[in-house]
Amino acid sequence: MKNLGLFLAFVGLSLGIWWSCQPKPSRAERVQTQFRQDIAGLDSAVTSFLQAVTQNRPADELQQRFRLARLAYKRVEWLTEYYFPETAKNLNGPALDEFEEADNLVIPPEGFQVIEEYVFPVLDTAHYAELEQHVRVLKANLTRLSFMDGSNQLTDAHIFDAARLEIFRIISLGITGFDSPAALHSLPEARSALATLRERLQPYTQALEAEHPEQARHIHTLFISSEQQLTGSFDALDRLAFLTNFLNPLSSALYQAQLSLGIQPFEESRTLRSTAQTFQDTAGFNAEHFVSVAAHRSTPEKIALGRKLFYDPILSGNRQRSCASCHQPDKGFSDGQTRSASLSGGLLTRNTPTLLNAALQARLFHDSRVVYLEDQATDVIGNHEEMHGSLDKALLELQQDPNYRQAFAKAYPEGMTTHAIRNALAAYERTLISLNSRFDQYVRCNPQALNASEKRGFNLFAGKAKCATCHFLPLTNGTVPPFYEKAESEVLGVPAQAGWKNLSLDSDVGKYNLTGADLHRHAFKTPTVRNVALTAPYMHNGVYKTLEEVVEFYDRGGGLGLGLPVPNQTLSADPLNLSTQEKADLVHFMKALTDESFLSSRK
Repeated sequence: MKNLGLFLAFVGLSLGIWWSCQPKPSRAERVQTQFRQDIAGLDSAVTSFLQAVTQNRPADELQQRFRLARLAYKRVEWLTEYYFPETAKNLNGPALDEFEEADNLVIPPEGFQVIEEYVFPVLDTAHYAELEQHVRVLKANLTRLSFMDGSNQLTDAHIFDAARLEIFRIISLGITGFDSPAALHSLPEARSALATLRERLQPYTQALEAEHPEQARHIHTLFISSEQQLTGSFDALDRLAFLTNFLNPLSSALYQAQLSLGIQPFEESRTLRSTAQTFQDTAGFNAEHFVSVAAHRSTPEKIALGRKLFYDPILSGNRQRSCASCHQPDKGFSDGQTRSASLSGGLLTRNTPTLLNAALQARLFHDSRVVYLEDQATDVIGNHEEMHGSLDKALLELQQDPNYRQAFAKAYPEGMTTHAIRNALAAYERTLISLNSRFDQYVRCNPQALNASEKRGFNLFAGKAKCATCHFLPLTNGTVPPFYEKAESEVLGVPAQAGWKNLSLDSDVGKYNLTGADLHRHAFKTPTVRNVALTAPYMHNGVYKTLEEVVEFYDRGGGLGLGLPVPNQTLSADPLNLSTQEKADLVHFMKALTDESFLSSRK
């Protein structure tokens, strides 16, 4: 017995020595292990939901199991969206058909948001078989996620980047109700996402505790207090305070923690820079991202040349119209007209959009027909009704001007070419970045920048009024956060006439002319709301002269709400039921999006 005891002690000691000599998992490996556990937890929750569906359980039980399943999804969202965006779309993308332009193919939606519409607000028993099929597809996509993650390897820098992007996602999509329009469960889901970040970043905050304990405690306090803010009702959340006092400080604190741990941010070209600590960083957005090749990036010489060309009518056919004729700085780089005059004596078909922040959009024009600002310039200059110009003819005239010859020589090694004209104009337009409104100043810790009505207006914009579910924060256009690589179009059912009775649908079919897809009939790109006080009249046809009219249109449920035939309308037809005061607050907030400092510098 004594020998047996000695033997067991020896074995135990040997195992202890062997175990202590094994390499310990890195912090990133520990996060990855936990992520895989979270995927397994999500799979279990979806399996439970599927069982309830197949067993025809009561509606309230199905709704509860659905909520639990999507809470589980929010635990994997931060890394799924980051590493596997297509799979994330299959799991929790919008419940809208998509059109694949390259293949001329309509792709039906799938995932949680599709399932949500079968289960909420009341169970759709008439389509129960479809519900079950969608849940089975969701289960299959989870299997695909597990398989794809098996060959994925996390890094410290990417983990911090994914964490900050998840905070940005919560700000722009989570608390606005974007992906929970029927279940109305946005705040608990945002709380689940934040709690997951707090737990999964513990390997890093524990390391931070040893060297920078105050930073570690600050991050923990911000996480806990942020989660506590999300315990009330959807409409009651003070989103402006939540953004300013909790989430912006949290994302900034995580960035500083990353640096304190010696984890350098990686360099990558994207619209929202990888070094952006918050949404409102003054240099957080990269106007050079949507440039086709590095040689097309802006330089001071290109910008100066582009500005000169922008205001010169030499690019038009009759030498009487410049870019600035329709994009006037004092009107927010629009023109104040319902529709601009055409060169043939009539009117153009659409309202002139602002050029401010156009460089931060993945698509250009109301119908999203071009990607690059260079192509936008070509389109307008060559359009017979707009400028009726010719780049080739303009080039010949410019070559006769010694000042232009000198400016082109400084800006372009190849000298004067039609491409250089286009690129110089685009370089100037990429300087038209306007992100310093009083709203921006407020969230950058200037509490005097907004008054009480404007604050209430923001909370409506990002909450009850649902504006931010299409006009995504902080750019307030349709470029989808937090990666900002895709521009959304919407079918609103805009009427041809102002007013609220005896209306007809505007005849412009919008993006349908480009794609021929029925889902794009009457679809138009979602424009920015920034500087909107300067860019009246509104909508693609300029039908509304005031912001009050625009708010009323949305409050009534768009075209469908007004009784117009818009079977493919993407805007909810349900009325918003805004009070008179709420409508006024909303307008006041939108007017606070004017960037006075930028406009003053352009006069």
